[in-house]
Amino acid sequence: MPVLPSPSLLAVDWGTTALRGALLTADGAVLAERAAPRGLLSIAPGGWAAAFEAEFGPWLAAHPGLVCLMAGMVGSRQGWSEAAYCPCPATLADLAGALLWVQPGRVAIVPGLCTDAQGVPDVMRGEETQVFGALQRLGLVDATLVLPGTHSKWVTVRGGRITGFNTHMTGECYALLRQQSILARTLPADDSAWVAEAFDRGVARALTPGGLLHHLFSVRTLALFDRDDGPALASTLSGLLIGEELRAQALPAGQAVVAVGSPALTARYQRALVLLGHEVHTVGADAGWAGLLALAGRLPQGGTP
Repeated sequence: MPVLPSPSLLAVDWGTTALRGALLTADGAVLAERAAPRGLLSIAPGGWAAAFEAEFGPWLAAHPGLVCLMAGMVGSRQGWSEAAYCPCPATLADLAGALLWVQPGRVAIVPGLCTDAQGVPDVMRGEETQVFGALQRLGLVDATLVLPGTHSKWVTVRGGRITGFNTHMTGECYALLRQQSILARTLPADDSAWVAEAFDRGVARALTPGGLLHHLFSVRTLALFDRDDGPALASTLSGLLIGEELRAQALPAGQAVVAVGSPALTARYQRALVLLGHEVHTVGADAGWAGLLALAGRLPQGGTP
C-alpha cells in the first residue's frame, strides 16, 4: 500500500460569508479541502474558536504539531481577534513577523495590509496571500496585479515587496445597480447569458468623455429604444464598470497585468485589458494556498516566531 504524504500546513481563508480550508503538502499539493457557509456574518461574538474546532479540529487532532495559518476577515475587528494591519511596503517576512497567534504555536492569523494615498487609508485582508502566491507561481518579483471581486484590488509589487494598492467597489456597485436601481427592471435575473460584444462596447464607452454617472444612464436608454435586450444590457453594464476601473488606473501603454481570482471574473478583466493593449496572465483564486504555504516557510521550526 502506498504511503500517503503528510500535510505541512492547514491553510484557511475565512471571509465575510464563508470559510475554506485545505491540508497542503510541502510542495503545495492539496490533500483535502472543506468549505462551509460559516463566515463573519454568521458567527456570534466569542464563537470563533468553537467554530474553528468544529470545522478543523479533527484534522489537527489527526496531525499533531500541524500549524494553521488563517487569512481574511477572521482577523478583522469583528473577527476572532483583531490582527493589526501591516503597513506597506511589505514582504512575506514582514507578514510572518506580524502574525497574530490566537493559539500559540498552533493557529495564527495573517494581519492583512494597509496603505495611505493622498491622506486616505486603504486596507486588504486575504488578498495579500493571493498576491504572494501568484508571484510564487509565476516566478515574479515585480508585477502589477488585479484581484477582481466585490471590492477589486490593484496591487503594485516591486522587488518582492507590496509597495501599494488601491480598492474599487466595482463588484458591489454592479450588484446594487443590477438589483436595486431603475436599470434592474430591464436586466435578467442572472449573468448566465453574457454578450461579449456588448461588454466590449461598455468598456470602450467608459473611456470616452462624459463620466460613469452619465454612461450608466445609457443602459436605460438602450432598453427604452430597443437597441439591446437584457443579456446585452447586463454585459454593457459590466463593461462600463470594469472600464471605469481600468480608466482610473491609468496604466502605462502595454503594461503587463496579472489577474488573480475566479475564472469567470478574471476572464472579463483579461478581455477588457487585452482590448486596451495589455498583456495579461491569469492565476486562480487558489493562489491563496500557495501564498500561505510560502508564508509558513518563513516561520522558524516550531511555529511561533
